[in-house]
Amino acid sequence: ESHPMLFSKIADHIVALESLREFEPQAIANIVWAFVKAGESDPRLFERVAVHTVALDNLHSFKPQHLANIVWACAKAEESQPRLFRKVADHILALDNLRLFNAQDCSNILWA
Repeated sequence: ESHPMLFSKIADHIVALESLREFEPQAIANIVWAFVKAGESDPRLFERVAVHTVALDNLHSFKPQHLANIVWACAKAEESQPRLFRKVADHILALDNLRLFNAQDCSNILWA
């Protein structure tokens, strides 16, 4: 059972931050994943994560699982983030190979 007020308070905190640069990619992925798995949603939070991720110069610090979990969570929460999806897709297309992407990563990205 989730605690909606806790999720709301954490979303409020993250949305109010000046920058998410102090958050590691795994933390960002885990946060949005946790919201979806708990059945919670906060459009402001998903928008904040998308804007932050799109604004980065590149996504090289994100492991495939981070990217997969972020886009999966947005899709599962029905939070349309086309700029985020394009940024992730462009990042993947620019890679020389996908050897670091496992089957689950590929599946989650394509499903999203």
